[in-house]
Amino acid sequence: MTVETYDFNRPSTLAREHSRVLEVGFETFARQWSTQLTAKVRAKALVTSDYVLMQTYDEYVAQMPSMTAMVLCSVEGHGARIVVQFPVASALDWIARMLGGRSASVPERKLTQLEATLVSRLTAETLEDLRYSLGSLITGPLVVEGIQYNAQFAQAAAITDLMIVAGFTMRVGSLAGGATVAIPADLLLTRLGAANPVADAEGARDLVEAQLAAVPMDVSLSLEPLPVRPADILGLKVGDVLTLNHARHRPFDLTVGGRTIGRAAVGTSGSRLAAHVTALEENNR
Repeated sequence: MTVETYDFNRPSTLAREHSRVLEVGFETFARQWSTQLTAKVRAKALVTSDYVLMQTYDEYVAQMPSMTAMVLCSVEGHGARIVVQFPVASALDWIARMLGGRSASVPERKLTQLEATLVSRLTAETLEDLRYSLGSLITGPLVVEGIQYNAQFAQAAAITDLMIVAGFTMRVGSLAGGATVAIPADLLLTRLGAANPVADAEGARDLVEAQLAAVPMDVSLSLEPLPVRPADILGLKVGDVLTLNHARHRPFDLTVGGRTIGRAAVGTSGSRLAAHVTALEENNR
């Protein structure tokens, strides 16, 4: 069992309905990204979607390594930026393959101007796949602005701004690594609310009561219970008779979950046995 820490000072979580929509969208994006990388770098690529969560931008950058590639992408009409992040080692591997070379283990470093241009063009096509996968949630054009290599200096949003963060595991050839896509939460949540609205909290009680009323329950007919001592139980043998306290003409107890809610007499309904309710008891527990 996985235990997650809950911060009561900032109870900002995705609604289950919205989370599912985003998970499906990012799973589609992972497949599209795999196909694109395979075609561009001439090596089998596999990208899998690991998680989707909402966190502040400060929390997002705090988990980034000291050296990483963060491609900042502007959104028309929005101040915050979308971030596509992946290891610098992966970017260098892609570039070597795109230029006809082979995968090689090289020290991580900042990309040259030519290398940055190639990665930016590759990311621009990745953004088109992202727009396609999320459908109507992102409608405006996405433009690559630049690449940052230190998460602390990548000012994509204010530190308290909420971001929708999707995590991925990517493998190109024999090289594997993690990647993330961070999108400003207010960019998606407004459109998520229109496309897949969450029920109004004011009607929560009525919805819960309606749901509980439809839950199937076992109803039983039982005799008046007979108290006995442990010695009586231990001394029972085949053929013994226990005298019940239930009167012959008294209706059976109508019980639900072991609690008596009324009285009922045994009857029939066509060819099936039935119970005719004769009395109900008030039970406020």
